[in-house]
Amino acid sequence: MATVPLDWSAYPPPEFTGGAVTVGNFDGVHRGHQALVAAARKQADAVKGPAVAVTFDPPPHQVLHPDSGPPRPPLTTLTDRAELLHEAGADHVVILRTSPALLALSPEAFFEDVLVRQLGAKALAEGHDFRFGRGRAGTNDTLRSLCAAAGLAFEEVPQLDYEGEPVSSSRVRAAIVGGDVTLAAELLARPYRIAGTVTTGAKRGRTIGFPTANLADVPTVLPGNGVYAVRAGDGGKMWPGAANVGPNPTFGEDARKVEVHLIGFAGDLYGRSMAVDFVARLRDTRPFGTVDELVEQLRRDVERVKDVQNI
Repeated sequence: MATVPLDWSAYPPPEFTGGAVTVGNFDGVHRGHQALVAAARKQADAVKGPAVAVTFDPPPHQVLHPDSGPPRPPLTTLTDRAELLHEAGADHVVILRTSPALLALSPEAFFEDVLVRQLGAKALAEGHDFRFGRGRAGTNDTLRSLCAAAGLAFEEVPQLDYEGEPVSSSRVRAAIVGGDVTLAAELLARPYRIAGTVTTGAKRGRTIGFPTANLADVPTVLPGNGVYAVRAGDGGKMWPGAANVGPNPTFGEDARKVEVHLIGFAGDLYGRSMAVDFVARLRDTRPFGTVDELVEQLRRDVERVKDVQNI
């Protein structure tokens, strides 16, 4: 398995060609994206070639609308997105460098230049609402016609619903921002994960018996303010814990932070990378009248974490 960044006019390694291709932004790699990759995997086996997922960096919207303000954080980093696509069944991942020239290609030119010439596709799998080419003018009807003329197999993967609503990146994002990490996990088929670097905080937690790792430089979407049951670690063992996302009103701090108390952990994580999986939301962030009241609540939070994770 391999991942390569590629200009739209360049050629990938030969092992990337002659298989089944699926194209998309794939932010989050949710259940719907996983269904697309599974369809491409099945097609690839039929044509005896690789299953290839094609994504973009940066997102096309950022190139088309550079003055639209700061880009919003993604659900997954590019590295994690590629890894998740591999886990879903893609043999290879192509990261197309998004440029004005790429976005100016007509649907027909994108099909001929990228999918046929560059990737040597023998089969394509796309979702029901797939759009491609300049101005998003190409549809699945366009793709179906082009594939028929070129002798390529084409499969349109139907919309995947969960509890009566479509599974989509925007729905995952709304669930996370709203603090509903349980729904997000259902849509993703895994707990939502963030990662960052453990930095020095006020070190107040250790004085009250609940030391915390303060997470900085998180490049992805943060869950809504609240206290969560989590699992967290530095790439090896994952520890159960309680995480506060948001301010610390008891101590008059308004800055939005991510603070994680790891249950049963002893050691120094400063300067190290840490991943945090959100298991369940426990409660709102709120001020307490005294430190003793806060400590008592933290004890209850830890007990709830243990209950949630069957510890």
